[in-house]
Amino acid sequence: MLRGIPANISPELLKALADMGHGDLIVIADNFYPAVSKAKEGITINCKGNTAAEMVDSILQLMPLDVDYCEYPVEIMKPDPGFEHTLPERPKVWDDVIEAVKKNEPKDCVGYIGRTDFYEKALHAFVTVSTSETGTYGCIIMQKGVR
Repeated sequence: MLRGIPANISPELLKALADMGHGDLIVIADNFYPAVSKAKEGITINCKGNTAAEMVDSILQLMPLDVDYCEYPVEIMKPDPGFEHTLPERPKVWDDVIEAVKKNEPKDCVGYIGRTDFYEKALHAFVTVSTSETGTYGCIIMQKGVR
């Protein structure tokens, strides 16, 4: 038994976090994201029963963000330009994720990335964490740091 490890961090996810290096990417995927097909060369870990914000909070208790080399080491998926109409209102999941980041990282380091660019960037992720998040645009990419 280990102390200080959040209960929703499985041994498989803990190993993946430990194996990640500086600059590696982790995708926190919502319930609708095609995690397996987009992570063909990476690792997919099932963390169903958790929201995106819960997983961001737990992971950031263990993993540093790349705040020294990256302006936005946390990027939240948003609609592509021209598709903003698909959001009737600002998704609550965005604010929940921002709050989870602020809880663990004092530096303002959250940005947004369009859906198409997110999908392209996510292809290079070391690990994809599949959650039960049902909020619209509840996908996040985080970049691991060194401190």
